Amino acid sequence: MSAPVLPLVTSWHLGALHPFEQALTLLLAFGPFVVLGLVVRRRRREDDREAREDERVPQGD
Repeated sequence: MSAPVLPLVTSWHLGALHPFEQALTLLLAFGPFVVLGLVVRRRRREDDREAREDERVPQGD
């Protein structure tokens, strides 16, 4: 066997994934990034809302 083929031998050994396993693999691979994106989006909205409220409140001396 040549060196470029060696990493593929492991995938051949494991065989094809069941559809449930494929979905789980995708969830584990991309799920954290989706959650991170949702958290960032929510925090930006909260920060924007807070900034708008600060602009509305008159600062009295």
